Amino acid sequence: MQDNLFDNTEIAFKDKSVFALYRGYIIFKIISFPRIVSFAKFILSFKLIYPLTKLLLKNTMLKQFCGGQNEDDCKNLIQDLNSRNVYSILDYSVEGLENELSFEETVSRTLNLIELNTSNNFPFIVFKPTGIGRFDLYKKKSSKAKLSDLEKTEWSKVLSRYDVICDTAQKKNVSVLIDAEESWIQSIIDEIYENLIVKYNSKKAVVYNTVQAYRTDRLEYLKKLYQTFSSTDFHLGIKLVRGAYMEKERQRARFLNYIDPIHKSKNDTDKSFNNCLIFMFENVELFSIFIGSHNEKSNYLALDYINKYNISKNKVWFSQLFGMSDHISYNLSDKGYNVAKYLPFGPFKGVIPYLFRRAEENTAIEGQTSRELFLYKKEIKRRNYSKL
Repeated sequence: MQDNLFDNTEIAFKDKSVFALYRGYIIFKIISFPRIVSFAKFILSFKLIYPLTKLLLKNTMLKQFCGGQNEDDCKNLIQDLNSRNVYSILDYSVEGLENELSFEETVSRTLNLIELNTSNNFPFIVFKPTGIGRFDLYKKKSSKAKLSDLEKTEWSKVLSRYDVICDTAQKKNVSVLIDAEESWIQSIIDEIYENLIVKYNSKKAVVYNTVQAYRTDRLEYLKKLYQTFSSTDFHLGIKLVRGAYMEKERQRARFLNYIDPIHKSKNDTDKSFNNCLIFMFENVELFSIFIGSHNEKSNYLALDYINKYNISKNKVWFSQLFGMSDHISYNLSDKGYNVAKYLPFGPFKGVIPYLFRRAEENTAIEGQTSRELFLYKKEIKRRNYSKL
């Protein structure tokens, strides 16, 4: 595989107008300064200024990183992505309340997305475990603590929500991505996933668990899964990501004085990610792989294995967040690989935390923002519109 595949900005930004290119460049330039991002979050706390900042964010950050406020808002964008052979994974990026009404609403919305995915030939839906059950209940189950009778009833409802979502998805030929959570509640989610494998993954990987490679134990987790299911006919769906709760994990480990469960450096995390990827490719007869990565080297590594071992493209999906790493997404789709963009949506107030999390992550990840700036600048220059 050529090692300059992702250099083609003409393909990456083919559908972007000059205005959209400049907007993207300016947005990434602004969020390259952490203090500006922090100041913007502070400003939003003032209600008198809110209407102005809302208008500004709707026409900048929202356009760059979100699909809209509801499913209908996303339809044109979904069609645009489909025209480039890029699928959409609609992600309702609003944190619900921890009550039964909110949990049932999440299930209802997820089922509606399955119907929408079916009509538009979308391959995946996604949900967070804590969107359908209380965090503290997951925590209690993960610690093997005894549940009260009331909690047992509550837990039965949580498990039934998993079944309703997965059963509906299986019938509609849609796969389910279960998001990862914090390490201290993840063990029970892993256990739930193993039970769902037996129920739904006999013919293909309907249910995917998410593995966060920044955790030091995740390669061993994959090996354990392999040992458990290698002699069966079940399929293991794994979404591999680097990780989303680094600061929270480190703070809790320090506060409770236990060994930090995540790798000490980005380099160690990168090695972990690639080792997990290699292990799954070497056992691809069992694993269906969903690669959630903005890292060029990891994506090139995946391409090398696909081509080296002549692996069916249907066994592997590549995915990036909407508004980021278009040079990876579109150049992969142009070569016929399976690509999906995570397309967040939701009411403006609800997606504000998501928008700022994207901004903060771009600032925190070494080289991410500077790479985006370089690519936007390169394409603007290629079109001879500027000497930026």
